Amino acid sequence: MGEKYEESFWSNNKNPNSIRDEHIIHCLLLYVRFILRMRIGGQDALHIKHSNKIPSSCAYTKSITGSLSFPSLHPLFFLIHLQPSSLLIPHPFSLPNAVEFHHQHRLPPSTLFFKPCLPHDYTISSLLPQSLPKTLLVLMELNSGYRLPPAEIRDIVDAPPLPALSFSPQRDKILFLKRRSLPPLSELAKPEDKLAGVRIDGKSNTRSRMSFYTGIGIHDLRDDGTLGPEKLIHGFPDGSKLNFVTWSTDGRHLAFSIRQDQEEEDDVGSKLRVWVADVETGKAKPLFQSPDVFLNAIFDNYVWVNDSTLLVCTIPASRGKPPKKPLVPSGPKIQSNEQKTVVQVRTFQDLLKDEYDEDLFEYYATSQLLLVSLDGSVKLFGEPAVYTSLDPSPDQKYILLSSLHRPFSFTVPCGRFPKRIDLWSAADGKFLRTLCDLPVAEDIPIAFNSVRKGMRSLNWRADKPSTLYWVETQDGGDAKVEVSPRDIVYTQAAEGEDHPSIFHKLDLRYGGISWCDDSLALIYESWYKTRRVRTWLVSPGKSSNENPPAPRLLFDRSSEDVYSDPGSPMLRRTPDGTYVIAKFKKEDKQATYLLLNGNGATPEGNIPFLDLFDIDTGEKERIWHSDKEKYYESVVALMSDQKEGELQVNELKVLTSKESKTENTQYYIQRWPERKACQITRFPHPYPQLASLQKEMVRYERKDGVQLTATLYLPPGYDPTRDGPLPCLVWSYPGEFKNKEAAGQVRGSPNEFAILSGPTIPIIGEGKEEANDRYVEQLVASAEAAVEEVIRRGVAHPGKIAIGGHSYGAFMTANLLAHAPHLFSCGIARSGAYNRTLTPFGFQNEDRTLWEATDTYIKMSPFMSADKIKKPILLIHGEEDNNSGTLTMQSDRFFNALKGHGALSRLVVLPFESHGYSSRESIMHVLWETDRWLQKFCVSNSCEEKEDADETKATVASGGGAVAEIEDIGVDTLHYNTRSSL
Repeated sequence: MGEKYEESFWSNNKNPNSIRDEHIIHCLLLYVRFILRMRIGGQDALHIKHSNKIPSSCAYTKSITGSLSFPSLHPLFFLIHLQPSSLLIPHPFSLPNAVEFHHQHRLPPSTLFFKPCLPHDYTISSLLPQSLPKTLLVLMELNSGYRLPPAEIRDIVDAPPLPALSFSPQRDKILFLKRRSLPPLSELAKPEDKLAGVRIDGKSNTRSRMSFYTGIGIHDLRDDGTLGPEKLIHGFPDGSKLNFVTWSTDGRHLAFSIRQDQEEEDDVGSKLRVWVADVETGKAKPLFQSPDVFLNAIFDNYVWVNDSTLLVCTIPASRGKPPKKPLVPSGPKIQSNEQKTVVQVRTFQDLLKDEYDEDLFEYYATSQLLLVSLDGSVKLFGEPAVYTSLDPSPDQKYILLSSLHRPFSFTVPCGRFPKRIDLWSAADGKFLRTLCDLPVAEDIPIAFNSVRKGMRSLNWRADKPSTLYWVETQDGGDAKVEVSPRDIVYTQAAEGEDHPSIFHKLDLRYGGISWCDDSLALIYESWYKTRRVRTWLVSPGKSSNENPPAPRLLFDRSSEDVYSDPGSPMLRRTPDGTYVIAKFKKEDKQATYLLLNGNGATPEGNIPFLDLFDIDTGEKERIWHSDKEKYYESVVALMSDQKEGELQVNELKVLTSKESKTENTQYYIQRWPERKACQITRFPHPYPQLASLQKEMVRYERKDGVQLTATLYLPPGYDPTRDGPLPCLVWSYPGEFKNKEAAGQVRGSPNEFAILSGPTIPIIGEGKEEANDRYVEQLVASAEAAVEEVIRRGVAHPGKIAIGGHSYGAFMTANLLAHAPHLFSCGIARSGAYNRTLTPFGFQNEDRTLWEATDTYIKMSPFMSADKIKKPILLIHGEEDNNSGTLTMQSDRFFNALKGHGALSRLVVLPFESHGYSSRESIMHVLWETDRWLQKFCVSNSCEEKEDADETKATVASGGGAVAEIEDIGVDTLHYNTRSSL
C-alpha cells in the first residue's frame, strides 16, 4: 500500500511559490498512506487514480490502493518541512504521536509540527487551494465529522418533547414530568462497564445512558375536568437530573432521585440521592439527613412500604474502591462442559468474561437495604446483597426480597443467574424464610415457551392482604416435551407454614393472572407454535371447597386473529395500592359486568372500544368507541375507582386520548351517562410541519391471495394526476404468521399521529410448515405487491423506489436488494444482522438451530448473497449495539463481503450508539446520510446512468463512510448539496 512513496516524493528543484499546490497534494497522498498504515483492519477497497491529477512537474505518478477513512480533522495538526519542498500534512492525532509519525514516514529532520489557529466555522475547502483535485476534496468533505440534515428535518428533530403524565392515587392531581430534547453525544461517551448483560455507569452507580426528567409540575384536576395552575416541585439544586418519580400510597408525597454531573475526584457529585416532596407545598428535601447515603440503581431502587416509610437500595457505606484489573491474570479463561450438558443460548451480548468481571459486577450491584421514614429515622434491613426486586405485601406486613448470588455465569446474562427469594417482616426487618433458591439457568431450551425450572412469577395476590402465588413447570421447562398439565399455579398464605395449595392447572404455558376477589379471577395461557391463547374464569375463594365451581373457559382464540380480540378488563386501584379487576353494575340489571378495553381491529383499521361484558352470560354491550372518521381515540385509565365496592356504569369516568392526522395527542375526561368529553391538556403541536401531510391506509393483495396493508404518506396538496409520480421510500419490518387470514388482517389506524406503519410483510408457515422455510419467496412477493400498488396509484416512479428498515427490517432490506433488485433503486439498512450462521441457536421467531435447519439459515442470510447485490446499499450500525444477535460485527463483515464483490455500498458506524440511536449528533448524522443517499440514488437515481460509464471511474467504499461512487468529474456535477427528501 504505497510502499514506494518515498522514491519520488521529494522535489528539490522547484521554486516554493510555484510548487505549493503540488506539495499539498503530496501531503494528502502521504496522509492517505498514513491512514492506511495506522488504521487497524483496513481492507483493500480504494482505487483512486491520481496520475491525471498531479501537476506534470511532480515526479510522483503512481496510484495508491488501500482502505481509506478520513476521520475528523478537528483539531488540525500540520507538518511543515522548512525546505523549498515544504510539507503541509493534516494530522488527526495528538501531538505526542508526531514523533512516531515522523519516524515511521522517514521525514526530513527539519520537519516541524504545529497547531494553527483557525476560525470556528472553518471548512476544509477554505484551507485548501483551488487547484486541489476536487475528487479528494469531496472525499474529505463527506467524511469530516458529524453532519446535519436540511433545516426542515433539523427543526423536527429539535422540537421540544411533550411532558409525561402521572396521575395521583386519588386521581385528583396530575404530574407533568418535564423532559429535555436529545442528549449530546458526550453523555453517551462517558465510561461504562458491560457486565452480565447490563451496562453500568460506575460514577453514578446506575444503568448507563438513562434518560431523565428536568422538572416536575403539579396540577389539580378539578371536578369540572379542567386543570388548576401549575405548581413546581422546588428545593433541589438547579440542573438536577430526576428519575424514579413515585407517589406515596396516600398521594401526599413524591419520592424521586436526583443526580448532578459534577466533576469531583471521588465522583460523589454524580451519585444519586433520594429526595421527597410534599405534594401540597411542592417543597422537596433530601430523604436522608446524611449527605453520604447514595442510591444504588443498578436493579430495583426503592419502594414505598407505607405512607411514610421507604425501603431503599443504597451503596454500602463500607464499600471501597472498585476492584482493579490485574496486569497478569491468575490463569487461563476456562469454560467446561465435562458433564455433557446441552446448553443452547441465543447470541447474548455484554456477558461476564472473567473473574475480574465477576468481582466488578458484584461490586456495583451489591446494595445495603435501609428502611427510612419521612422523619429521617433510618434502620438497616438485612445484609448487603445483589437485590433485584423489593415487593411489599398489600397489607404492608411483609416484604419479598429477590437477590442474585454466585456462582455467576459467562454464558447467560444476569437474569438467569442463581436467584433467591426471601420473605421478611416489614415492621422489624426480621428474616422469616427462603421461598426458593434457584440455580443458574443456562440450560433453558431455545424453543419458544421454554422456561426456567422451579418457582417463577412469584408475587402477591392483589386482592388479599398477604397471600403468595407462583407457577411451576411440569415439563422441565422444555416446550418440546408433551405433558399435561404443563404448568401448575400454587397459592400460599405468607404467615402460614402449611403446604401450598394447587390453584389451577394449565395445558398451555402460563401467561398471568388478573385478580378481582374471592369470586373472580382471570387466568391466561398461550402456546406460540399454534398461536393459541385462552382465558379462564375461576373463583379463587372457593378453590378449597369440596365442590368448587369448575373453571370456565371464557375466551379461546388465536393471538394472530386481532379481529377477535375481546379486549382486556379495566383495573381499579385498591386502598392498598394494588390493582384488581373492576366490577360494574347497571341500575336496571342484577348482572355483574366487566369493562373490556380493546384496540378494536377491523378491516377499516383500529377502532378502540369499551364493552360491558356480562360474566355469567357472555353478552356484550358496546358503550363507547372511537370516532373512526376523524380521530383515533383510546381509553387510557379508569378514573372513577376511588369508591369501594362495585362501581356503577352511570357513574363511570375514564381518561381518553385523542389524536388525528393533523391534531396532536390530547387527553380528555369522559363521564357517564352524559358521555361529554372534557379536554384537560392543550399541548402544542410538536411537529407543525407535518400537520398537513396526506395519510391513507391502503389495501392490496399478494399474488398468493394474502391481503396486505400499508400506510401511505404524501406531500400536502399533492395530486398524482396533476403532479405525476414521486420518489418513494418503503420502510418496513417483517412478521411471522401461522395462517393467511390472520396475516391479512388490518393493524393500525388511518388516524394515528406521526406513526409510519410500513407495508405488512407476513412470512407464513401454515400447519407444520415453518414460516422461514419460504422466507425469501414470501418476502419478495410482499415487496412486489407493495411496489405494484404504489405504481398503480400513480404516486411512485417505478425507477425511484427505495427500501429501508431497522434491525430485522435491515435484514429484510438486504435480502430484497439481493433477491428482488428489479424493485428498488437503493436500500438503507440500520443495525441489522446479515449472517445467520453467527446466530446459530435461533433468531427472531426462529427456534430451530443452524444444524437443524441449515438450508434455511443459509438461504435467509443476505451475507451469503452479497455477490447478487448490485443496487446501492447504505449500512448504519451503532458501535456499541447490545441487542441479541445484531453485533456491530454483522455490518462490518457484510460490508466487507459487499466490497469484495464491488458493490456500491457505504458503512456508517456510530460511536457510542447502541441498537437504537439516541444522541443528537448521531440522529442528525443518520438523517443526513439517509437524505443524501435518497437524493443521490432514489430521487436522482444516478446509479442507473452510471452503470454503463467508463470502467476507469473510481469506486470507493469505506468503513469510515467514504463516497460510495465517484466519477472523474467535477464536484458540482456530483449533486452533494442535499435537499430534504423526507
